[in-house]
Amino acid sequence: MSTLVFDTYKPDYAEAFKALNLHWLKQYFVVEPHDEEVLSDPERFILEPGGEILVAKIADRVVGVVALMPDENGTFELTKMAVDSDLRGQKIGQQLLQHTLNFARQKGLDSLILYSNRKLENAIYLYRKYGFEEIPLEQPNPYLRADIKMRISL
Repeated sequence: MSTLVFDTYKPDYAEAFKALNLHWLKQYFVVEPHDEEVLSDPERFILEPGGEILVAKIADRVVGVVALMPDENGTFELTKMAVDSDLRGQKIGQQLLQHTLNFARQKGLDSLILYSNRKLENAIYLYRKYGFEEIPLEQPNPYLRADIKMRISL
């Protein structure tokens, strides 16, 4: 396998960010209006409020994406993480998650939260492996599909 290279968001990555996320959302769930909004304008909804989008590339191909999105309390949510389905099983998700945690620490963040669904067993396993722990899920929560909320202290 070629070398995985990490980058931060550039407008050239917008299409891949949206496509990779829409693929898994449609495969397992439904694309919620909030998803469509964020994925269609990541600059406005993620970057302008102080968030980040990280990209994993092999050669010039975007193979994984993830966002760190601040909420109104200044807590950062790890969200919109997706890996090219053709390349799953090659530990790209693990490397992307490790890179993201290191990036968040370097930015001085003290914790991250995420929302997921227990149906995504591989994702939940990965999050637990890297130190995320389940915390109470508030109602209403930001996603109709979410049935688990997790947090990691950095």
